[in-house]
Amino acid sequence: MFGLERMRALHAVAVHGSVAAAATALHVTPSGVSQQLAKLEREAGQRLLEPRGRGVRLTSAGHVLAEHAERILAQVAAARADLDLLREDLIGPVHVGAIPTTVHALLPRALATLAVQHPRLTVNLAEGEAEQTLPRVAGGDLDLAVIESWDDLPTTFPDSTARAALFSDIADLALPVSHRLAHRKVVDLSEVDDIPWVGWTAGSGCHEWLLQVLRGQGMRPQVSCTVAGYPTQLALVAGNLVAALVPRLAREVVPDGVRILATRPVLRRTIYAVWRADAEHGAIRACVDALRAASEKVSAATT
Repeated sequence: MFGLERMRALHAVAVHGSVAAAATALHVTPSGVSQQLAKLEREAGQRLLEPRGRGVRLTSAGHVLAEHAERILAQVAAARADLDLLREDLIGPVHVGAIPTTVHALLPRALATLAVQHPRLTVNLAEGEAEQTLPRVAGGDLDLAVIESWDDLPTTFPDSTARAALFSDIADLALPVSHRLAHRKVVDLSEVDDIPWVGWTAGSGCHEWLLQVLRGQGMRPQVSCTVAGYPTQLALVAGNLVAALVPRLAREVVPDGVRILATRPVLRRTIYAVWRADAEHGAIRACVDALRAASEKVSAATT
């Protein structure tokens, strides 16, 4: 109904405050802007502008239509960016760091998508925790990082970075089948006070998160094993040695001898893609899009 260039002219007047300023911003003549606005008024069937001193101001109808114009122009810009991405010849390496659970469950899907859609784009992948990868992103050594941020221990993001949330994940309690609470469906963490715990390597973010969660339940955590890998942690649980808190994303296989139970409180983390805000380009956007697509499938499989 409304021509795009006419909507663009109205939006420019709304933003810049006058026909002359709108003409300068659009790189056209003031008479050209006036002609577009006159046509738009005829299409709308209402006055959109009214005199104000030596200039003009938007009427109520003009303000309403200008708000729609802003949204329409934003959608057109997004569509153009998507089409430009398809035309881009993405070449060269992108350096990505990712936490171990996503390296296993998320990155293979994302990298396969990139290989099909952008075969000349090379992705170099390295495993690492957020405390290792985020400084490297901020410093320019990594182009992109896939990290976690727990509700109980939020990650601090460098001011120079931008991020996109990929999906949410929940950690459940893993107990030996012989444990007195193993028959439950939901367990208050404060009740698990008669068995030691297994955690990640001391000093890591995951280890600190485990300690903070348990201390938050009024417990004095006894961590008897520190293992950098959830499959090994579950094997230790199956051996009737320890309890563990294991994200659903990390539980492709639960060994015999292990019961998985929901917890009170719920333990939630968000998986993010993070990159330097001043270094966003086609390759970064392609990687984030591929990670989002992979996240949708992984999230559906873990809920």
